[in-house]
Amino acid sequence: MIGVRGGTFDPIHTAHLRATQEVAEALSLSQVRFIPGKLPPHRSQPDATADQRLAMVELAIASNERFIADDRELRREGYSYTVDTLRSLRHELGESEPLVLILGLDAFQGFTSWHEWEAITTLAHLAVTSRPDYTAQPLQAWAQAMQTDNAEELRNSPASKLFFTDTTALAISATDIRHQQQEQRSIRYLLPDAVYDYIQHQNLYRK
Repeated sequence: MIGVRGGTFDPIHTAHLRATQEVAEALSLSQVRFIPGKLPPHRSQPDATADQRLAMVELAIASNERFIADDRELRREGYSYTVDTLRSLRHELGESEPLVLILGLDAFQGFTSWHEWEAITTLAHLAVTSRPDYTAQPLQAWAQAMQTDNAEELRNSPASKLFFTDTTALAISATDIRHQQQEQRSIRYLLPDAVYDYIQHQNLYRK
């Protein structure tokens, strides 16, 4: 199975990496594609440039053979819709390869507002990670129908399953990191050392 982890990664941080690592182990994923978005449709535009955010992802995952930086959304014009990314991956990998879209509980709770969200569920499984600052809401009927706690069910089909997994509670957010950097407070240990050094060298997130 191949995992897909999207986001603005402005910047990528330890909570992104640890949660994704735990999902990869729980589901025995062969690889995880980290895909920075160019133009996120549901939030303000990133502070760092596309090239800077891709560079930070590459630095963060350089030592993990299972993690791969994928720049397809940065090369595509228009909004970075997840459904378009999954269709692109399907075109490359075929219809039978199990794909797992990894997202946090906060993103999942707004999932039905995503562009063509129902099509997304036909293109990939959903693996939802816990977050210490969010409380799960009752599942809607469509989610109840998809939910499973058996990882083998994901392996035996290409898409359409919903899997919840508890991950290490790390209340770290990119927003907080940017604010602390703006206020000249240390962001060390909230993200990999290589990303920390890159942010300082590029003078990112300072007004």
